[in-house]
Amino acid sequence: MRLTTKAEEIEHTNLSDHLDAIDVPIKRATDALLADQKEDGHWVYEYESDATYPAEYIFMARFLGETPNLELEQKIARYLRRTQLPDGGWSLYAKGPTSIHSSVCAYLALKMIGDSPDAEHMIRARKAVLAAGGAEAANVLTRIRLALQGIISWDAVPAIPPEIMYLPRWFPFHLSRVACWARTSIVPLAVLSTKRAVGRPHGVRIDELFHCPPKQVGLLPRAPHQSTLCFSFFSAVNTILRSVEPLIPPKLRKRAIDRAVSWVEDRVRPDKASSLPHSCL
Repeated sequence: MRLTTKAEEIEHTNLSDHLDAIDVPIKRATDALLADQKEDGHWVYEYESDATYPAEYIFMARFLGETPNLELEQKIARYLRRTQLPDGGWSLYAKGPTSIHSSVCAYLALKMIGDSPDAEHMIRARKAVLAAGGAEAANVLTRIRLALQGIISWDAVPAIPPEIMYLPRWFPFHLSRVACWARTSIVPLAVLSTKRAVGRPHGVRIDELFHCPPKQVGLLPRAPHQSTLCFSFFSAVNTILRSVEPLIPPKLRKRAIDRAVSWVEDRVRPDKASSLPHSCL
């Protein structure tokens, strides 16, 4: 029989003390969760995110031409003004630095709601965006949002052909190899970008956020974290996809779009709620 050493006894005692110490916060957390549980067993908590999420609600309403919910829009406007950083921008996460992507979306949403571009907070936001490279420096998702509003051309967004729905599983790119949240964005965006969808005119422009005319914005340049080889490869792929697009038979394209739409509809729950990111609905 193996005898325990004094050192092992001390180590075991220390471990027990540590385990006992975490019992208290675990019980507090458990009690708090149980206290918040609804009668039918579910929980409801605020879905926290960056400024782009409430901004996207405004974008969607304008895209569809819906009558604005003024009360809700004013709540969103107050939230966006309250979360604006001292330097004028908006961050992607709590206590984070200014993000050009969030800042462009927040500014556009506020302007759609009715905030004057001459208001102090809008001037600060505009300066922050221009200092970060202008709206043309925003990422692909933000560019898609701007293209949907008719602010920039769809040519400033990489091609997403709906024919990806027909790619075999052995192909280097297949939806099954993409993260769930990514593929539920890619498929709807393939339809929107192929149709070059633009919402109903609302007359709101943000030319003041660009260093060049918005319609002249091209594809994003190589980012510092991207290797020259990878950037050149994907740029070439995009050029090829754009070049062959006019050659795709209309019937084949329609079938691809229909298949993508069916893929999305299959992921809408019976209660009409969706498991898709709301930005793609």
